[in-house]
Amino acid sequence: MTAFPLPTGEHQVAVPAPDSGPGNWSGAPSAVQDGDGWFVAYRVRTADGRGVAIEVARSDDGVHLDRVARVDKHRFAAESLERPALVRLATGGWRLYVSCATPGTKHWRIAVLESAHPDGFATADAVTAFPGSRSVAVKDPVIRHGPAGWQAWICCHPLDRPGEEDRMLTRHATSADGLTWRWHGTALTGRPGAWDARGARVTAVLVDGRAAYDGRATKEQNFAERTGVADPTGEPGRLAASGDAPVADVRYLDVVPLAGGGFRLYYEAPLPDGSHELRTSLALLSG
Repeated sequence: MTAFPLPTGEHQVAVPAPDSGPGNWSGAPSAVQDGDGWFVAYRVRTADGRGVAIEVARSDDGVHLDRVARVDKHRFAAESLERPALVRLATGGWRLYVSCATPGTKHWRIAVLESAHPDGFATADAVTAFPGSRSVAVKDPVIRHGPAGWQAWICCHPLDRPGEEDRMLTRHATSADGLTWRWHGTALTGRPGAWDARGARVTAVLVDGRAAYDGRATKEQNFAERTGVADPTGEPGRLAASGDAPVADVRYLDVVPLAGGGFRLYYEAPLPDGSHELRTSLALLSG
């Protein structure tokens, strides 16, 4: 089996940080290769506005992005937006799943927009795909679909202990249409005493079932997650963390297979001043 594709080589900046200083972040990407081009959806966050928008961009080379749509948080009556999931439909259209924070609470839900082309997301109507609940916030979806149906890995934050809502785990869900979902339990969670003890958020799932995930050890490391890898357990959607340490000092790693072999990676990387930028790199792996 080949090594898991990781951002260990040269990289290029796809989107710079929106400003200098902590809380100014470009990242949380979701990418799709479509024919000879690329579409990338990513979150823009500012220090004074939290997650202000999702931007969707097109690229001929996967590096230089031209925005085709911007989805502002006010369209969802949301306090903040987080990691989206961009999906190309077999019927030819597109969907954008968006993580939305409910104002004045720790609750999150996931809405979905559908359009014939990504530029239509700017005006598409939103419906709720994952409502969350009073006890669980849901966000940062990873969504895949194929002949057997739809699968999702959703980051869930338990809301049962005030002040501890940063705890996270990933749950697995399936669907016949990508709109109405059925939960199947925990896919991946943190390990007591390990570097990911505070939680595990799946960010990419390969065709062979291996996955990348974000983890952290403590509450104080919130917003400073690092990347780990996980292996399939043999149960549908379930994963087991691999190794005793993170494998990259980045978060929200997305991994897109290339038609000719190898992978293009997109990820959010921290800068010394506390801002984050969206980077991309290639991983051309051998056995």
